Amino acid sequence: MPKINGNEIRPGNVLEHNGGLWSAVKVEHVKPGKGGAFAQVEMRNLRNGSKLNERFRSADKVERVRLEQKDQQFLYESDGMLIFMDAESYEQIELPADILGERRPFLQDGMTITVEFYESEALNATLPQKVVCKVVETEPVVKGQTAANSFKPAVLDNGVKVMVPPFVGPDEDIVVNTETMDYAERA
Repeated sequence: MPKINGNEIRPGNVLEHNGGLWSAVKVEHVKPGKGGAFAQVEMRNLRNGSKLNERFRSADKVERVRLEQKDQQFLYESDGMLIFMDAESYEQIELPADILGERRPFLQDGMTITVEFYESEALNATLPQKVVCKVVETEPVVKGQTAANSFKPAVLDNGVKVMVPPFVGPDEDIVVNTETMDYAERA
C-alpha cells in the first residue's frame, strides 16, 4: 500500500490508521503562527462508524488504502439487511440497511449501486448521484411568485421532503441529487 504525507490527505481518502480503516471526512490545513503547519483530519471508521479527529504533520507518513469498487444490483431488503447481487458473477452479498444512512429511501428495486471492498469485506456503498423520484404532494403555485430563488416544500414518493421550484406540481417526476438531497432538475 502506498504511503502518503500528512499534508496530502484529501476528503474521501481511505487511510489505515491505529489498526483500523478510516475515511477522511473533513480535512483542514492549519498554519499556526508558531510551529509547523499540519492537517486537521476528521475521520470516520469504515467498520463501526466511530469518528476521530487527528492531526497529521507534513512529515508524518500514513498508509492510503485503495478500495476495490464493484457495481452491485439491489435485489431486496430482509430483516434490516440489504441484499445485492454482482452483475458479472451473480454472487449475492448482504449489507446492513444503515450503511446508506439518510440516503436509504432513494434506493430503488433493481438499482445499481457501487460497493467498495477491502480484500473481500464490503465496507461502503454509494448510490448513483442522481435518482428520479415522483412528487406526491406539494403546495399549489402562488400567482406572481416568480422570484428566481423561491422554493416550496414537496414530499416525494419515498417519503423524503425536498425543496422544489414553484413550477413543479404533484405527480411530476423530478431528478434528486443523492449527495446533497436537493432538487436537480425535471425528469
